[in-house]
Amino acid sequence: MKYPLFTGSATAMVTPFKDGAVNYIKMGELLDIQASSGTAAAVICGTTGENPTLSISETETLFEFCGKHLREKGMLFIAGIGGNNTIKSLHLAHAAEAAGADGVLMVTPYYNKTTQKGLVDHFTYVADRTDLPVILYNVPARTGIGITVETYKLLSRHPNINGVKEASGVLSLAARTIAECGEDLNFWSGNDDDTIPMMALGAKGVISVASNIVPKTVAEICSLCIDEEFFEASRLYFEYADLFAGMFLEVNPIPVKTAMNALGMDVGEPRLPLVGMQDGNRAKLLNILKKHGIL
Repeated sequence: MKYPLFTGSATAMVTPFKDGAVNYIKMGELLDIQASSGTAAAVICGTTGENPTLSISETETLFEFCGKHLREKGMLFIAGIGGNNTIKSLHLAHAAEAAGADGVLMVTPYYNKTTQKGLVDHFTYVADRTDLPVILYNVPARTGIGITVETYKLLSRHPNINGVKEASGVLSLAARTIAECGEDLNFWSGNDDDTIPMMALGAKGVISVASNIVPKTVAEICSLCIDEEFFEASRLYFEYADLFAGMFLEVNPIPVKTAMNALGMDVGEPRLPLVGMQDGNRAKLLNILKKHGIL
């Protein structure tokens, strides 16, 4: 049995920018909001944190800054180290160790992709060489390759692979994998709108985009599911379903940054190749925020 690295909600943190550089003062403020809102862990430099556009130096400095800040708040720190360069991922794993991270998140390699055997070797190479628990990240819509049940089973045997952020949107894949791997592999939903069905299947929580904006709501949904109060969790989810969907009106993190800026959180624009939100979608998103009394 593998004890889950966390239970409940983890926030896939945005990376705030100002004048083209990482805004560390703002990052500290954002982490403080999460720490006071029932969020179990912060994921730094994941997809929502625009990992591919950050230099190695920026990533290392973010790890160091967030590690110190989160330790002071008593909150878990998960470092995003995924990419399509295995040696670089290992380098970032060691940087995460030095920064005091509690675990690392590794997405499946994109663009150059690989085979299922390549996935096993890629994840195993890093997991063999770090003391930190590894969370896999399956999001084939972004990477062009998904993890199969058979590959999950092989990876679940590694003592240092703690679980997976499952964002394929295929609930049957999660169900079959959980049935096959049992307590050898922990699951977390990688999509806000899959949180309740995933937790009903045995997932331990969610790694959320929406919790950048409504962290207390996401934490409460997870808490209700942990207590097996699925009816109440569903009621709360339905209340905010349009907001969760609004986070993906365009490519993440464009909508969430747009929303945060509209709320006065001043996280800056995303870096190229991402751009500002189109006017029509921005209007839709702002209307959702107004409907919920957030804006």
